[in-house]
Amino acid sequence: MSKVVYLPLDERPCNYLFPQQLAKMTDLQMAVPGLGILGSKKKPADTAAVRQWLLEAAQDTDVLLVSIDMLVYGGIVPSRLHHLSLEECIRRISVLGDIKRSYPSIKIHAFNLIMRVPNNNKDEEEPDYYKFHGGQIFKYSYLTDKSERDGLSEAERRELENLQEMIPKPYLHDFIERRVINQGINHYALQLAKDGIIDHLIIPLDDNSQYGFSSREQRRMICRVEELGIMDRVMIYPGADEIGCTMFSHIFCQLKNYKPEIFVRYSSTQGPTIKPKYEDRSLNESIKSHVTASGALMTDHSFETPLVLVVHSPAIDQAGMAEQIPFKDRHRSYFSEIHYKETVEAMQNYLRKGKLVALGDVAICNGGDPVLMKLLKQKGLLDQLTAYAGWNTSGNTLGTVISHFIIISYYMGQAENNIIHESRKFYYHRLVEDFIYQSLVRQDMLENDLPRLNASYYLIGHCLDEVHAILAAKMKSAVVQYLGNIKEGQIRIENLHFPWVRMFEIGFELEID
Repeated sequence: MSKVVYLPLDERPCNYLFPQQLAKMTDLQMAVPGLGILGSKKKPADTAAVRQWLLEAAQDTDVLLVSIDMLVYGGIVPSRLHHLSLEECIRRISVLGDIKRSYPSIKIHAFNLIMRVPNNNKDEEEPDYYKFHGGQIFKYSYLTDKSERDGLSEAERRELENLQEMIPKPYLHDFIERRVINQGINHYALQLAKDGIIDHLIIPLDDNSQYGFSSREQRRMICRVEELGIMDRVMIYPGADEIGCTMFSHIFCQLKNYKPEIFVRYSSTQGPTIKPKYEDRSLNESIKSHVTASGALMTDHSFETPLVLVVHSPAIDQAGMAEQIPFKDRHRSYFSEIHYKETVEAMQNYLRKGKLVALGDVAICNGGDPVLMKLLKQKGLLDQLTAYAGWNTSGNTLGTVISHFIIISYYMGQAENNIIHESRKFYYHRLVEDFIYQSLVRQDMLENDLPRLNASYYLIGHCLDEVHAILAAKMKSAVVQYLGNIKEGQIRIENLHFPWVRMFEIGFELEID
């Protein structure tokens, strides 16, 4: 039995637990570090303990799956806050070379983010000054890159000059210098790939846009990849918190010598060409990357494969793409350019033909689309799909649903009951969090419960017990309403909590009785 040693991006369930849940539906073993050394949000992991754990775990394994952000900086948020020198960062990443030299047969799969530049004034996961100057830093980044690539209008040139005066120089220097260090480590990782220390490397672009520091850094890295001749083992595309799942799927396919083909069908005609929020390229190009990085291929026709990925896609670019808002308030394209009924009937027809159908729900951000999900419930299809995701960004959703779809497709028709059981648990876990919590319960609590508790999206710590009680009651009621009659049995959710003491995500345990 093959063993995968996994060092996650951070301690949240999406990074720590999701890949473990995927591993449970296989015959592979996965080893992870204890949560005690992984830090918490802005508090970095104990990187010395992480390196020691990795050295010890490597003695008895076939594959390493390593977050370089965790290894070097102590997690995704600490990668945006640290004041480490490039020399210290290189010393920390050098453990990968030590492991490869000691155990040459080990395959090292690694990922390291291109640091984001959020377009907001929030310091929740950024340096403290981002609360006051975040939007300005984003626009400075955007206009600086646009100036180099395509030039600026006179108004844009004046705006850039004003931004240079408005942003305090120490803050801008701090932000840019950290990016220089992080890019240095990214380029060092490319050299490790060239030298054969890293066998497979993904560089995800965390929350990026058409122009900006991330886009500029990406171009330089792609050119360096081509120059080094390592395009066969390096991928660069939008993503972040789903990469652990994606790379585990890739490892699984390599170990099983499995290369499935997936047909992709969209709910909107314009869907393949739309640039989703927080990304810099068309949806179809991103899907190519997610499918390829996960170990599969896209095929041209549905009759060529038993695997159909239905992508519930937006029909409007970033500015008009909906968040979790009432249906009546969405952009007009949601009424005229997305065909809900036809999409559901198509899914029903694929199922009737014996296809395995997965749903990537990316028409809106930060949760599934209640309009589509309610229609699926009306048609009795919520327990008929093989895989689902609809959380956060398009990349987070697609990487999660595709990796699950690929892994379980290998076992369909031959799987033991425990493998199918773990797969169904993961499927319902995604429905419960991505649709029921993010789209329904969270919105209900934000509107009807938090105001009377003097709480808000990021401020619930002072009334956490009350918020937990409300969450548990509303989640259990909604699970009964939407998933109370599934064919597998009764869904039970326990230990509901907020991993980072905010409303953005939840953690919980799910069982099917």
